[in-house]
Amino acid sequence: MEQLTTQEYLIQIDKHPKSVYVLHERTERRFPVHHHAKGQITYVEGGVAYLHVDDTAYIIPARHYVWVPCGLNHFLKVRHSASAIRSIYFYTYDDDSSPFYSRMGIYPVNNLLHEMMIYTGQWRGHIHPESRHYSFFTALKNLLSVSETQNLPIVLPTTQNDRLQPVLQYLDTYAAQLLTLSTVSQKFGLSERTLSRLFQSTLSMSFLQYLKQLRMVKAVELMLQTDLTLSQIAFATGYGSISAFSNTFYQQTQMRPSEFLHTIK
Repeated sequence: MEQLTTQEYLIQIDKHPKSVYVLHERTERRFPVHHHAKGQITYVEGGVAYLHVDDTAYIIPARHYVWVPCGLNHFLKVRHSASAIRSIYFYTYDDDSSPFYSRMGIYPVNNLLHEMMIYTGQWRGHIHPESRHYSFFTALKNLLSVSETQNLPIVLPTTQNDRLQPVLQYLDTYAAQLLTLSTVSQKFGLSERTLSRLFQSTLSMSFLQYLKQLRMVKAVELMLQTDLTLSQIAFATGYGSISAFSNTFYQQTQMRPSEFLHTIK
């Protein structure tokens, strides 16, 4: 299986509708935008991953997994190096047993699911119904729907708009600085009204909403990749106080930064 091309992997995933297809890798395989007839769970050990769906990037932090329902166009990008990328593609004949399987979501990995995902590292390729290991994967899939907790809504819109892309790159680089609609519009020779309309028409959100979400994504990355305190992370993402940072983080995720930090450590 190691010699398969990316396109051959995509064909293999759906080759046997009732099988479970296991794909574990040490480095990111850059699949293009694609979909498959099976549901997919992906767990990234270490690093930070992003699931791109249409013009939205969903962040997948450490100790979280993403469920991708069948038929959803997507691609995965690992922003920081990961020790392993574990993906399992499941049959769909029992998907109507729970609404969980029909919607995309990012969820924390509990201890049992974590151990089961690690245990799957010994397998590669198709696990067929007649295999004695098939029941293990059936149990794993069933566990997803019964252990489902709150979906993590840390998202960041993306765009191919030529006028807005350089603005977003600038915000990404200088997110820790004092940024306002006025200063950024002046930087790019635009009126505040033009830039505001560009954000609304292209990303369906305001300049301020986008900046808040960008800073939350950066905060999560700092929690995962550094040993900075929450106060240091607050200042590193443009907030003058820990309370302002905590309140914004709660607005975006429905949990306090300290609570989230507990789920990923």
